[in-house]
Amino acid sequence: MQQSGAAAGSRGCALFPLLSVLFFQGVHIVISLEINADTHVRGYVGEKIKLRCMFKSTSHVTDKLTIDWTYRPPSSSRTESIFHYQSFQYPTTAGTFRDRISWAGNVYKGDASISISNPTLKDNGTFSCAVKNPPDVHHNIPLTELTVTERALTRRKKMSAWQGFVSAVLSVWIQTMKRHTDESLHGRKTENIPFHWLLKPLEGMELAWIMMKEDSGAPV
Repeated sequence: MQQSGAAAGSRGCALFPLLSVLFFQGVHIVISLEINADTHVRGYVGEKIKLRCMFKSTSHVTDKLTIDWTYRPPSSSRTESIFHYQSFQYPTTAGTFRDRISWAGNVYKGDASISISNPTLKDNGTFSCAVKNPPDVHHNIPLTELTVTERALTRRKKMSAWQGFVSAVLSVWIQTMKRHTDESLHGRKTENIPFHWLLKPLEGMELAWIMMKEDSGAPV
């Protein structure tokens, strides 16, 4: 009987470390919180962009839940806070994103997303979303790379605008030359227009053409 009791005791001692491991693993699972965000987001200048952030918590959402979004510019280690949430939304009131960050989520649906209004090329960079819902405070911090570009349509509009400008300059130049020629043919007194002034419209056209090419990305 004593040997049987000793054997049972040894088995109990052997199981204790295993139970301890399972217990602590269970605790870890209880306090864990999973966050998912898009790895890459592409947006366009002037068009609102949504940065998606979804979370799963084992605890009920309370007023202790917090959400923090940060931004890091390209090739920089500096980060700045652009949005904070705790029962209410607190978008940044300073910096590049001032008055351009808005709440686009619903904490009761596990949504911690935000939106950026009037994005520009300067908004490119890395964004991170952090959520804490005590006692769930340990989680991964996903990173989202944002790339803002201009739509091809925007470039075409700029090209059309430059073409219109060139046409207008050419039209004025032709009218000036025609009037000057007509007055000379009819023997009327004409103003002496220096030849280099007649070339000014052509210089303007050349400059406009170069700028138009640069805008379209074509080689000058």
